[in-house]
Amino acid sequence: MSDSLGETSLAMTTPPESRSATVDGAAPASSTAGRPRRAGQPDWRKRLEIALLAGPAIIMFLAFVIFPVVMAAYYGFFKWKGYGPPTDFVGLDNYLIIFKDSAFHEALMHNGFIMVMSLVVQGPAAIALALLLNQKIRGRSVIRVLIFLPYVVSEVIVGTGWGLMLQTNGAVNDLLTKIGLPSWTVEWLSDPKIAIWTLLLIISWKYIGFAVILFLAGLQSIPEELFEASAIDGASYWQIQRSITLPLLGPTIRIWAFLSIIGSLQLFDLVYIIWGQYIASTAGTSTMATYMVAEGRNAGNYGFGNAVAVVLFVISLVIALVYQRFVLRRDTEGALTEGKK
Repeated sequence: MSDSLGETSLAMTTPPESRSATVDGAAPASSTAGRPRRAGQPDWRKRLEIALLAGPAIIMFLAFVIFPVVMAAYYGFFKWKGYGPPTDFVGLDNYLIIFKDSAFHEALMHNGFIMVMSLVVQGPAAIALALLLNQKIRGRSVIRVLIFLPYVVSEVIVGTGWGLMLQTNGAVNDLLTKIGLPSWTVEWLSDPKIAIWTLLLIISWKYIGFAVILFLAGLQSIPEELFEASAIDGASYWQIQRSITLPLLGPTIRIWAFLSIIGSLQLFDLVYIIWGQYIASTAGTSTMATYMVAEGRNAGNYGFGNAVAVVLFVISLVIALVYQRFVLRRDTEGALTEGKK
């Protein structure tokens, strides 16, 4: 009787893993599952997971982004016809011609104009539309679709349609004449003083829907309690927008501005479709990308075209890095989950 009580008390005080090992007649195995990793010891499992998940994306990035840039920089040192190995080495002559060419200076100024004016025109208009469509009004779903529709339409359709309507005898001038405003009929596409504004109008019409959708998504993430508390405290509608909506919408605005800047620097398709490869320069709507095609591929000098592509890449990269360093720095730091070392 006393022996059975002793065995029972021993079993109650013994851990389960020890009891199972004792029943099997073997010594308890030491567990390393919860053992902390020593300082400085590499976590190979984590590194392998990162390599397997990020490896394909890195390979694609190197193959389709870095490698073409390196090859473009290489071909930029030659006078190359586009076939066969480049043999006519010219050094930095292509790059010197680019920076001395007044046509490239004009194209660069046009890109800068579109970049700045797109921010000035599209930004406030998109914020106003987003605030309007964020209200509970009838038919707002239909209005959202109509505003976003131009963005999903291809550039070829947009360029062809606007190019036909804005011709001298096009639908726009014909409409102005019929409603009694013949003095308003102008050369929308060929007058250098007007063509750049026409391009800005078309770009704003097409891409403002994208900005509105982004801002609507940002507005949906702002808690309604903030607006209700401000209204209870006596804040007016505009005070609420200025003190709550715009500051909390800041990260979304900065991301949209970054995308708009990069898109303005790489503008090509609409200009090429509406004005063509030669008219764009005379109409005052040429861009760095159209300059690259006109002076590179169309002129049969692919080495010079590659040099222009490298210059365009460097300009875009520098602007992107500067923007990230001074504008997006607060947003990227706020997104980090680990403390600074």
